[in-house]
Amino acid sequence: MASEKLTDYELKRLENIRRNDEMMAALKLHSKATQLSNFKRQRVETKSYRVKSEKKPKTETPIVIRVRRSLRTRGIPPDCGGLDGDSVCPTTPSEEKPPCDVSLGPLSMASARESAHSDSSFIESLMGMAQHDSVQKGKVVDSLELESLSLDPENIARVTSGRITNVTFFPSSSVRMLAVGNKYGNIGFWNVGDNEVHLYRPHQAPISGILIQPHCYSKIYTSCYDGLLRLMDAEKEIFDLVFESDEKIYALSQPTNETNCLYLAEGSGGLTIWDNRVGKQSSHWDLHDSRINTIDFNCESPHIVATSSSDATACTWDLRYINNNNLTALRTFTHKRSVQSAYFSPSGGSLATTSLDNTIGIYSGVNYEDATLISHFNQTGRWLSTFRAKWGWDDKYLFIGNMNRGVDVVSAVQRKRAMTLESPHMSAIPCRFAINIYEVGMLVGATSGGQVYVWTSR
Repeated sequence: MASEKLTDYELKRLENIRRNDEMMAALKLHSKATQLSNFKRQRVETKSYRVKSEKKPKTETPIVIRVRRSLRTRGIPPDCGGLDGDSVCPTTPSEEKPPCDVSLGPLSMASARESAHSDSSFIESLMGMAQHDSVQKGKVVDSLELESLSLDPENIARVTSGRITNVTFFPSSSVRMLAVGNKYGNIGFWNVGDNEVHLYRPHQAPISGILIQPHCYSKIYTSCYDGLLRLMDAEKEIFDLVFESDEKIYALSQPTNETNCLYLAEGSGGLTIWDNRVGKQSSHWDLHDSRINTIDFNCESPHIVATSSSDATACTWDLRYINNNNLTALRTFTHKRSVQSAYFSPSGGSLATTSLDNTIGIYSGVNYEDATLISHFNQTGRWLSTFRAKWGWDDKYLFIGNMNRGVDVVSAVQRKRAMTLESPHMSAIPCRFAINIYEVGMLVGATSGGQVYVWTSR
């Protein structure tokens, strides 16, 4: 059978195949492809395998059971950083004070002294105050003109190093003396306008309370985050140890009609009564879910006490009514964040709270049912003591610091900020305040740099 005749396309294809074969033969591509194929087959056949080394058994780490011990039993100073609502971190890293050994027992004023001045001049001044105020005057009732308040340079002093956590005036009508406590455990004394500052260090942690006995200025109680309650007895020239707690002490107070009992904010929400007559704790109640920041007594009804807490509440209590050793709150005032203070007004008719939710609460009425929340920026951050609105000399005004180095005056009558006290001499933010109850217009603001600014009425 004759072969079929090829088309032009097929003839062209065969011609291309022949020509490509000639070119590949000329380049010897077929022999090179055979060599590559043989080389690849050889590598596969001679493939080597790595022998894995034998695994070493792991040595078991022995389990160590650690028994928790307090810092005090181990002889280590307390860690006072990172406190909720009231941080006590240093103002600057360079200001960090080196720890010192403070005796847990009685401590002489001479060994606790950190100022260059002698104890004798300070003790003499305390004794002199007691003699001049032997017949105590009543509290002043003059009205205050806000526009008359001014800040003079001679009324400014650096009393301590580091942050001031507590400040108060001596309850004296003859001498303008201040007592301040700082984050390092120092207690400083300054007679306003003088050049001398008397500084002691009876504690190792932030001072949480200073109580000057109104009928004996030479006896001053101090409480601290180190869990110690001390009595400075200037006549004996000693800081005596009154009470030692396993918990931190966050606040210290005393009713006006009771000189033998001290009220301590202890641990996480506890309120403890210390009775000096028997030298021991007489009562203890767990009132809050978190630490108590302030304790304040109603001056007209000393059996009524107000507490503020980091559990975002403030409460009033009647100490006359104890059921099965339990206290029941008369009223609970709720905020959105930690309540840093709750203070009764001078007449006892109103209550003011300061909270980290950026409000100041004012409550009045028979049962404090008339409530108003006033907006105020209270975010002081880590480096400043928290703001606490303090009453003035009557029920009209509250004083609180602001972040612009001023003092905001809040009207409790109008329920709003009335004005701001400002001065070119104010170089720091005032955080804690106190008034001289025997001199209308004398207001002190304490800062985190250890300075005090004393405003007076012209």
